[in-house]
Amino acid sequence: MTTIFIVEDDPKLAELLQRYIEKYGYRAVIVKDFEHVLDEFIQLNPQLVLLDVNLPKFDGYYWCRQIRKHSTCPILFISARAGEMDQILGLENGADDYIAKPFHYDVVMAKIRSHLRRNYGDYAPKADERIIQQDGLALYPERMELVLGEKMVSLTKKEAVLIEELVKRYPRIVSRDRLLENLWDDQVYVDDNTLNVNITRVRKKFQDLGIEDAIETVRGAGYRLVITWGNEK
Repeated sequence: MTTIFIVEDDPKLAELLQRYIEKYGYRAVIVKDFEHVLDEFIQLNPQLVLLDVNLPKFDGYYWCRQIRKHSTCPILFISARAGEMDQILGLENGADDYIAKPFHYDVVMAKIRSHLRRNYGDYAPKADERIIQQDGLALYPERMELVLGEKMVSLTKKEAVLIEELVKRYPRIVSRDRLLENLWDDQVYVDDNTLNVNITRVRKKFQDLGIEDAIETVRGAGYRLVITWGNEK
């Protein structure tokens, strides 16, 4: 049975979350000892963690970093600290999502199910399949699919190659020559405008995911990926 670990120091809220999650057939376990969150996590081995930021002893950012040393399971922050910097800190410390209080339980449940699907369901990478990720954006080169949250777009082979280069080299600039080398075996016979056309197509695929201005043209140098999609996981 899929297990959700709830690390929340408000007993009433923790119990409400537990009851709501269990209505959907999942097992929900509330933390017992805030000094030994990691020990409980390792013993429980959950498939997802709901983690508050303001906790006794050590804050949620600390426990998120500790869990990340042992597991790549989804970690979703739930916090009354709803500022932009708080959300950035949550993601930079290893979380997959950030839900601000007060929240609707339906939203929490939808996010839980979404992350479970992406990590263990249809969108989960197969054993021999590569997945290239950046800030919630997931590229599946072999499937030629680009995924952000619940949205997915199909790619051509060349679009997948371009996005892979940009994501893997983020935040560095990728030169036009490097992109051409990866796209075509012999650059000599490639019209310079062909790369521009393919970059335009890639930008359109980002827009289909609701992402604007993700590829920056650096005049005289090449292209660079820019994180503009924020917390949309």
